[in-house]
Amino acid sequence: MNAKETTAKLGFSTKQILKFVMPSIIGLLLFVVPLPWGGGSITIGVGYLASQFKASFGKGLPGLMVYVVITSAIITLLSTIMKPKLIATSEFFRELFIVTPLILAIRVIAAVFAYAVLYSETAMGLDKISNPNTGGVVVNDLFPVLATWFFFSGFFLPLLMEFGSMDYFGTLIRKFMRPLFKVPGRSAIDAIASWIGSGPVGVVITDQQYKEGYYTSKESSIIAVCFSLVSLPFAVFIASFLELSISFIAFYGAISIASFIAALVLPRIYPLNKKSDEYFEGVDVKINEEVPSGRSVHGWALERGIIRAEQAPSFIGLIISGLKTVADVYFSLMPIVVLLGTVSLVVAEYTPLFSMISKPLIPLFDLMKVPDASLAASATLVGFADMFLPAIFIKGSQFEITRFIIGALSFTQLIYLTETGAIILRSKIPVNFKDLLIIFLERTFITLPIIVIIAHIFY
Repeated sequence: MNAKETTAKLGFSTKQILKFVMPSIIGLLLFVVPLPWGGGSITIGVGYLASQFKASFGKGLPGLMVYVVITSAIITLLSTIMKPKLIATSEFFRELFIVTPLILAIRVIAAVFAYAVLYSETAMGLDKISNPNTGGVVVNDLFPVLATWFFFSGFFLPLLMEFGSMDYFGTLIRKFMRPLFKVPGRSAIDAIASWIGSGPVGVVITDQQYKEGYYTSKESSIIAVCFSLVSLPFAVFIASFLELSISFIAFYGAISIASFIAALVLPRIYPLNKKSDEYFEGVDVKINEEVPSGRSVHGWALERGIIRAEQAPSFIGLIISGLKTVADVYFSLMPIVVLLGTVSLVVAEYTPLFSMISKPLIPLFDLMKVPDASLAASATLVGFADMFLPAIFIKGSQFEITRFIIGALSFTQLIYLTETGAIILRSKIPVNFKDLLIIFLERTFITLPIIVIIAHIFY
């Protein structure tokens, strides 16, 4: 329908309106609205559920997820070789377990790595893999977080995506998002879910929206690498870990301002500006945020939301969809996280690679009058491997301004192979490893001067 056409206003029953309003409110409370859940720190509902589950069962989660990775490797190996009827006749199981030789190799190697960490005393010759600072970080630290976040997200995401809230808010703020960031208005929901909740969850939302025909290749790429920021609760943890005496508002303000500017610049430069404007192959274009003439923005947004809610799956359909999402994440994503994360951390821990390639940055830090320039330079590029590594590198610095700069920068860099990077590579979003590396460097050089300027204002 042409945006200039006058479209007659539709009438809706109370039942139809409630079907849009009630699930959308619950979805927003779970994924978008930050609240002091349980009287604790500010977070979103899914984050609170994940933290409570982790607190109750966290000790057993690393072992459980190791066995999930091992099970994934065994089933994938047998299915790919033998193609049993149960697997081959189901489109979902076929795509999940009958894979290419590369994916098969990743899952088998990941299973070996995971086993080596869980049973380090019997994993002869794999000491570097099972080290608490390498594979141990992935299995003992990342696994419990990802397992709980994705479990609850898998079942509750439809409340945010299927019942019209993204269509409603997307239509309302399209006129701001499109000229600023070259993306639809609904992407603001992705951004908020990432910033307040979890970056990986934001990527999953973006991937699903892309596969369903709401984003183009370019739009999904922009959203994934510009909006999927590490969560607010983790920022609180990093600020505490680095012993920053300055107000947290200043710390997170620096992260937000620098990330906002990066989101303005990156869609306009390579490689994002070269991505296709085509939609995912084989899907119908579903997005419709343009407001017809003769209609109010709010009225049209409400109508879009209610119509979307009417198309939502049944309760059983939502449960089945949730099970598939969780299975896909556990059996296909977790092995990639293990492999990429462990290899990256081994390189950071046992080789001088990051120190060597960061040497050209030392004069830059000296020019910007950042103390401990050599240490800051090393901490800058190691963030490509894992988001937490820069904080570990820089924690020993006696200069708080340096800890502030590197801590904030580690958030604005956004691309981490142990989490966001691995999930993007696993998704259908058309961003490859070379793109991730280039974007990581671009984000670093765009946001670093901004953070340094802000840091010098406060120190």
